[in-house]
Amino acid sequence: PVPVCLLLFVYCIEDQYLFGRGSKCNYVLDDPDDRGSNKFRIYSKKHFRIYRDGSEVFVEDYSNNGTFVDGILIGKGKKLPLVNNAVLALAEQRNKVFVFIDLMFDDQSTLPKELQEKYLLTRRIGTGVCGEVRLAFERSNCKKFAVKIINKKNFQSEGTATRNAKTEIEILQRVDHPCLIKTEDFYQTDDSYYIVLELMEGGELFHKVKSQQQLNESIAKLYFYQMLRAVQYLHSNGIIHRDLKPENVLLSSQDDVCLIKVTDFNQSRILEEAVLMRTLCGTPSYLAPEVFTHASTTGYGLAVDAWSLGVLLFVCLGGYPPFHESFGRQSITDQIIRGEFTMVQSKWKHVSDQAKDVVRKLLVVDPSKRMTIDEALLHPWLQVTQVRGSDTRRKRGRDEGDEEEEEHPAKRSQALPRGLL
Repeated sequence: PVPVCLLLFVYCIEDQYLFGRGSKCNYVLDDPDDRGSNKFRIYSKKHFRIYRDGSEVFVEDYSNNGTFVDGILIGKGKKLPLVNNAVLALAEQRNKVFVFIDLMFDDQSTLPKELQEKYLLTRRIGTGVCGEVRLAFERSNCKKFAVKIINKKNFQSEGTATRNAKTEIEILQRVDHPCLIKTEDFYQTDDSYYIVLELMEGGELFHKVKSQQQLNESIAKLYFYQMLRAVQYLHSNGIIHRDLKPENVLLSSQDDVCLIKVTDFNQSRILEEAVLMRTLCGTPSYLAPEVFTHASTTGYGLAVDAWSLGVLLFVCLGGYPPFHESFGRQSITDQIIRGEFTMVQSKWKHVSDQAKDVVRKLLVVDPSKRMTIDEALLHPWLQVTQVRGSDTRRKRGRDEGDEEEEEHPAKRSQALPRGLL
């Protein structure tokens, strides 16, 4: 039995521990000095449970008279995350019984005070060039969020960091669409920006494509339609994304049929009327030809996002990228500028001609002839529920690998490392 109000260590090695007066609890609250007193009777037979869920630790209240964490009443049947040095009190705030000490403590003293007070930051759930993304819990109700931490020191200049971060924050606060990630809060210090975002439990589209190799066409269509709607909304508000790729498409759940949201606006720009972009940015495999050929001269516009969506759809349907350094002797830049790609027959034989047609019309080198987002939404492939393939051959892209079939790297590939997507 655990004497109440005495200083002692309870090492929580198992995944859960039950505390209370009942003899079947892992730790029985039984102080001889309190036994029979009113104070002792207000403890429940099953008072609270401490348990681990992944890398996070929670306390769940089973009692009628309450369990408090740092003075906050949890509420019967509810839970709160436990942070290092959290104080647990039973039945009343002043009856402090335990202090939770996290032996894997991650010091959060460098975080903004307002952020610390409202959220508990836990494990890392994503990384990028600009920083990292951490799982967070709102302290008052245990609701999950994602906190994007942008480290200003990761940029070559303060000007670049400030411009990119402020643009991303401005866009996040400005947009309102079901297929675009939603921002909840924003904080900053001298070293970092902290953007609190809604959490998408399904993770990145990248991981789904990698695990399944190829998406079922109907699922790819469902995701692609949502991406088109999101980008259409951005363009209608004068915003160009410039970094559309599977890593920047998040899924609401692990189920195939789910809501998706486009995220990561760090490379995005708000376009003024008649203004074209003249900077080389984005992920090379997904960059449009004009980004390489016209970035320093005439510039480029919204059509670059249509190209990136074409590459993204190609990856979802085929399970490999249309352009990559390992494909042939040409550099990836030359492959993109020429618009040369192969639909390997073994990978594409079950994909409908209408789906292939969408890919080909998006991967047109000349941006003035490339299918627009609005045109893509009107394409027959996105107008029907059932997708049926046919044997009709198209002019652009090769459906049959012929003699190249055996040598194409995509056919030999059994895995899709991050660099290939």
